[in-house]
Amino acid sequence: MNIEGKTALVTGGAKRIGRGITLALARAGANVVINYNNSANEASATATEAETLGVEALPIKANVADYDAVGTMVDEAVRRFGTIDILVNNASLFVADPFPTSDLSIWHRSIDTLVHGPFYCANQVAPVMLENDGGVIISIGDLSAFEPWPGFAGHAVGKGAVLSLTRQLALELAPRIRANAVVPGPALRPIGYDEATFKRVADDTLLGRWGTPEEMAHAVLFFVEADYVTGEVITVDGGQRFGHRKHAHG
Repeated sequence: MNIEGKTALVTGGAKRIGRGITLALARAGANVVINYNNSANEASATATEAETLGVEALPIKANVADYDAVGTMVDEAVRRFGTIDILVNNASLFVADPFPTSDLSIWHRSIDTLVHGPFYCANQVAPVMLENDGGVIISIGDLSAFEPWPGFAGHAVGKGAVLSLTRQLALELAPRIRANAVVPGPALRPIGYDEATFKRVADDTLLGRWGTPEEMAHAVLFFVEADYVTGEVITVDGGQRFGHRKHAHG
């Protein structure tokens, strides 16, 4: 797909990696719909920056875990731009939830955002794509889908579901809609990471450094443009997944 002139909806597209993806798509010539839930100021700033690149930008507040809100968002985007050609399921929740637990609230929030959210968005956007020229759905996974992280059960299980959903969408929507996933590695320093933790994460990658949102977004652009790729996953982590193999065998 040629990105120029297309319309992209990026969930969680106002900040961090989502912002990098939004701006990369805008730089490539796509009009961008910037979904946000609690980041109104960041969404407005990202929209302003996208418009300086010569495209149109539309921030829309919607909780992706609310099916009706997703429908309203999609309707608003279609009224403005006529269609949605690219959907990037990026909205996420990263909250610790030790197991076992007597408080299920974080588990439910994680699953609602990471499983129901991408499904709801794809389910609402796919008919729009099929009525027009087809499209591309790209979901953002996480390394925790491959190797569980202690104390983040909801996040790890939700991100694993993102990869399963990607394969299911590729099957169900072929040949007119392609579906793929990007699994980012460390790209932006989380709040609370001290210098020791920040350095340890860099050292755990094979390339010895943190990545950037732009490097994660590059993989998204590849999937949009790669017309013969569907149902696939690209890991963009500087080799972090295998970094521990630098130190020992077995």
